[in-house]
Amino acid sequence: MAFDWFKRKAKNITTSTDEKKDVPKGLWHQTPSGKIVEHDELRRNSYVSPEDGFHVRIGSAEFFEILFDEGKFTEMDANVESIDILNFKDTKPYKDRLKEVRAKTKLTDSIRNAVGTVKGTEMVVSCMDFAFIGGSLGSVMGEKIRRAVDYCIANKLPYMIICQSGGARMQEATYSLMQLAKVQAKLAQLSEAGLLYIAYLCDPTFGGITASFAMTADIIMAEPGALIGFAGPRVIRETIGRDLPEGFQTSEFLQEKGFVDFIVKRTDIKDTVAKTVNLLAVNP
Repeated sequence: MAFDWFKRKAKNITTSTDEKKDVPKGLWHQTPSGKIVEHDELRRNSYVSPEDGFHVRIGSAEFFEILFDEGKFTEMDANVESIDILNFKDTKPYKDRLKEVRAKTKLTDSIRNAVGTVKGTEMVVSCMDFAFIGGSLGSVMGEKIRRAVDYCIANKLPYMIICQSGGARMQEATYSLMQLAKVQAKLAQLSEAGLLYIAYLCDPTFGGITASFAMTADIIMAEPGALIGFAGPRVIRETIGRDLPEGFQTSEFLQEKGFVDFIVKRTDIKDTVAKTVNLLAVNP
């Protein structure tokens, strides 16, 4: 968690040199295979269990710490927040849901933009936070990606999106779906400018995210064992009326079918991204 006295805000950019969550000593994490890992050990290993290789789900704070040199970065557009455009109500009013999740996560929405250096190369990274309404795509996510792309074009920088989402945010209805076209139009401009776009797909990546910008990157990477798809396996199974192949919708299955370029362990993601950018990024 970043402390206010370490931040400087100006022109919608927040400068942060260190963003680390305060976790009590002695906490342990149990992986699905039953392995027990001490939190500090897990953190030192990029939140990957050294016992069985399980990738614990993490958020933007942890990803930025892993990717950026010395964990230093400048956050952009930190104050952009969702509003209840439609006065939507399901089990509770959308405005109340937003208020609760902001208080719980200390986030303003489901994605954050940051610029910094990765192994000495400057680039922009947008990272989704699954803890914020399932990392759902709404008007703010679309707008923040738009701003990140514009920044990349203006400064001739490569771009990366870390995807972990359940899909479009139903509380914003058509407004959320409109973001698919908006983001794709901006990414087309990024491509026309000759700038690299990398997508890193984490568990889970579903719905409209998969149906659009998660699968249109120049290079598509994925974490081992990540679930990636449009609809869930139960819906697909009931729709086609047959059992699904073993490992269906895992990153390994998608790589075999040609939808994913590389499976990259989180412990290797910084080196892999840096090498990819240095090999493929061309300044126009």
